[in-house]
Amino acid sequence: MTRTFTCIVCPNGCEITAEYEGARVGAITGATCPKGEDYVRQELTDPRRTIATSVPVDGGELPLVSVRLNRPVPKKDIFRVMEAVNAVRLQAPVSIGQVVLADVCGLGADVIVTKNVPRA
Repeated sequence: MTRTFTCIVCPNGCEITAEYEGARVGAITGATCPKGEDYVRQELTDPRRTIATSVPVDGGELPLVSVRLNRPVPKKDIFRVMEAVNAVRLQAPVSIGQVVLADVCGLGADVIVTKNVPRA
């Protein structure tokens, strides 16, 4: 089988074509850097994604704070991770880098705060 990808790793946005059969990846063409080839192999064998969202903050200058994963998780687990994140409610103050959920869903990724929200 053949599949075409647009690489999202660097600003080049290469159109990369890969031949594959099941989990076996064959020829990869169109990548202008090694990152593109690695990206396509990852997408075909174990696709991963990061999440950026927000959670409520009680007693803060802002009602919400942005959070993200510190590393990608398997794509198939995104909804399970979001369920866990949606159950979070923080108390101000919160700080950039603060771990909200360590090892979320046992996937080796932490949910971290990406904005300071001082107490109101």
